[in-house]
Amino acid sequence: MLTFPVPTTREEKFNMMNEIKDRLLSKHGTKILAIGVYGSIGQEKDGPYSDIEMHVVLEDGIQLEGHEFIYDKFKIEIGMDQKKDIFKEAAEIDESWPIKAGSFVHITPLYDPTNLFEELRKMPYQASDAVFKVVMREFMIWEPYETVGKLRNNFMSGNFGYLTLGAKDLVWQTAKLIGLANRKFFTTRARTFEESLLMESRPAGYDELVRKVMAGTLEDKEYIYQLCEKLWTGLNEWFAELGIEYKVQELPF
Repeated sequence: MLTFPVPTTREEKFNMMNEIKDRLLSKHGTKILAIGVYGSIGQEKDGPYSDIEMHVVLEDGIQLEGHEFIYDKFKIEIGMDQKKDIFKEAAEIDESWPIKAGSFVHITPLYDPTNLFEELRKMPYQASDAVFKVVMREFMIWEPYETVGKLRNNFMSGNFGYLTLGAKDLVWQTAKLIGLANRKFFTTRARTFEESLLMESRPAGYDELVRKVMAGTLEDKEYIYQLCEKLWTGLNEWFAELGIEYKVQELPF
């Protein structure tokens, strides 16, 4: 028989978060600059089974161990970061920026006497368009190009069982590229696909394949493979339109 954690209310979550905040401040005092909650709770979109994710910002030079544990009804994750480190992480642009940037923007402060989180929220937007394009180029080589190679190899060898996984990987990777191209992050991983469909700049072939993945209608393996090829063509045309060249004309050494 399947069992699930006991559902929680927002009031119960905030009572727990405030208890954690008070304990941390009692134990570590002025070493802590700010405490806030992010994720679905930070966006006020949490459900009864959502976990509690907290940023604890420390003075520079202070090191405290983070925690991830299950307590009572709650899954709790507490990150302990020095101020310089969390600001550096918030400003970093990599292929996961569309997934993780929201954790630095949507923060509900529990303790923030100097409005530190207001300053932190600005960091994910500091990079130039050129930086985003460099990241897109590197990611295109690292993931989608390899995924399409695997799709082709397995299709040609008759290993159709891989095509479902390959199609899911390709649309997930493309969703990240869409977030980067539009300089927009997704509110949660669970809403990545539906939110990507609302973004202005998207490659041809994406919509049809991602809707198949969202609906779970991937039974026709040959058709799914053709949709993957269609998306790959669209990705290359889209990169050309964006002025991103990911292939070199001569050896780089």
